[in-house]
Amino acid sequence: MSQQHIDLRKNSFGQLVLTHDGQVLEGVLPVRAFPIQSPEEGIALMDTDGHEAVWINDLKGVAQPAQDLIREALEGREFMPEIEAITGVTSFSMPSTWTVRTHRGTTQFVLKGEEDIRRLSATALLITDSHGIQFLIRDTGKLSRESKKILDRFK
Repeated sequence: MSQQHIDLRKNSFGQLVLTHDGQVLEGVLPVRAFPIQSPEEGIALMDTDGHEAVWINDLKGVAQPAQDLIREALEGREFMPEIEAITGVTSFSMPSTWTVRTHRGTTQFVLKGEEDIRRLSATALLITDSHGIQFLIRDTGKLSRESKKILDRFK
């Protein structure tokens, strides 16, 4: 796979600046087309008017340091912690408080009802807490036996 060269840097305000087709675009934002199923594929760099300036088929094909700048910007914009383990629940009736370990650290949230656990695929789940924050379980098969046992009580 050939590297896609994207002339991207940060300005003094921390905004992404894209130089493309002779134009300098300040404040571009990366937007994922498929943030859950294919987070590294299908990323658009959007200008401040919401127009697509550059389309990236696969982020791994973008040359450094643009690749890191795009990932950093996406992390700052998107907040969807990935659950790595379910360490406890206060009750198996609703509402219940869950204690989970995510890729961002340990946290607790309140699950209002079983309808707040949504299956995205055979292995992926999206859990929405009482404040509307979405937690992703990318692959239930990778959870510990204890986590799976707790999760099975709710889905």
